[in-house]
Amino acid sequence: MKKQNSEQPSFRDRPINMADDGGRKWVYAKKPKGKLFKRRTILSWIFLAFLLGAPFIKIDGHPFMLLDIVGRKFVIFGAIFWAQDTFILALLMLTFVLFIVLFTVTYGRVWCGWACPQTIFLEMVFRKIETLIEGNYIKRAKRDKGEWDFDKIWRKVLKHVIFIILSIIMTNAFLLWFTGPEKLWTIVNEPISDNFSGFFIMIIISAFFYWVYSFFREQICTMVCPYGRMQGVLLDKKSIIVAYDYLRGEPRGKKDTEGDCINCKRCVAVCPTGIDIRNGTQLECINCTACIDECDIVMKSVNKPKGLIRFDSYEGIKEGHTTIWNSRNKAYSAVLVILFSFFVYTLVTRPAVEATILRTSGTLFQEQPNNKISNLYNIKIINKTHEDKILTVKILSHEAELQMAGKSITLKNHDMFESVMILILDKKELDGNKTKVVFGVYEGEKLIETYDLTFVGP
Repeated sequence: MKKQNSEQPSFRDRPINMADDGGRKWVYAKKPKGKLFKRRTILSWIFLAFLLGAPFIKIDGHPFMLLDIVGRKFVIFGAIFWAQDTFILALLMLTFVLFIVLFTVTYGRVWCGWACPQTIFLEMVFRKIETLIEGNYIKRAKRDKGEWDFDKIWRKVLKHVIFIILSIIMTNAFLLWFTGPEKLWTIVNEPISDNFSGFFIMIIISAFFYWVYSFFREQICTMVCPYGRMQGVLLDKKSIIVAYDYLRGEPRGKKDTEGDCINCKRCVAVCPTGIDIRNGTQLECINCTACIDECDIVMKSVNKPKGLIRFDSYEGIKEGHTTIWNSRNKAYSAVLVILFSFFVYTLVTRPAVEATILRTSGTLFQEQPNNKISNLYNIKIINKTHEDKILTVKILSHEAELQMAGKSITLKNHDMFESVMILILDKKELDGNKTKVVFGVYEGEKLIETYDLTFVGP
């Protein structure tokens, strides 16, 4: 039997972050630089500004984004969704899921490297602070393996104190999306004894954030996040991914007779999850494009064309295509635009006022004087706008009498009206024991909604 070369690296026989002794293998990623990293940085700061600032944005004094689970009210881009909008929310969720599937099939895991909050906070906030305090990736690795001297202690203490403060800030920013700034400010100023459960939850979430960004780190992406596993069944040979051009790069070596890859391993050093992109597509790859920038720098220094590692598909590399676009990518992109347009259309065309009228359950008809019959109905009207509304309810199908508290209904913004009303019909208007009646809800002279209901008679 041929003896196995002990220096030959094994591949995929264990998790990428597991050392030879079975312990944790820490990833010390080199700080990226390059064109794509600059773009990713700009996009990250835009997303950070949105995540931290969106709850503070007001439209005519009303929140731009609010996920009030307790009050069963959701404000998304200024549009208010109530519990009665479950169908619309489910439709939007289905659209969102389809969008994710098609986006991943077409563009790979680019969301993870460019827009995921986990990646943004880790790479653009915590990792930069760590580099500022402890130095570059070589110094950090050397210091972690060294003795606990004064230099190591003060740097570690300072770093973790800042990380704890940032985790608390992140928790409060996270809570802003569910409470709004005014309510959170009220909670913060109240004694802890008045809201101990909320304070305890905040401490638990802050501790979780601290643990994730201080210790668990990239393992969220490589071990926990289901999206990384999902891409394995969504990607195919036409999906656009961060790919290594093996036809051009192999065999590796520094001689002119070898491929373009000089085996410098700088693409590995810069990877935040510690993989070697030259081994092909791996679930740990988050498409952050750090290896693309680093490889382009190397190729420029050795006077070789850029793009040894680039955005491309397996088929594109195999067939030698010069563009990442093909008919399928174009078709899927068109579907993505349609789905997003549908999402926007749903938000824009959602009714501003929603009325629900139902015959009161458990009641029969009531005999009235002058040969008339009455039925009892429940009415609920929700104002989903930022404006006050004055509404009226009329019976459209019959010459009938409608009795309710007040002739008009005044609804403040985001307000809800609930009441009962009595519909009285002459017996000669009845069509047997069940008669179809039509109600109309008006704003001024404008008909907003109609409701077809049953009127029960003898």
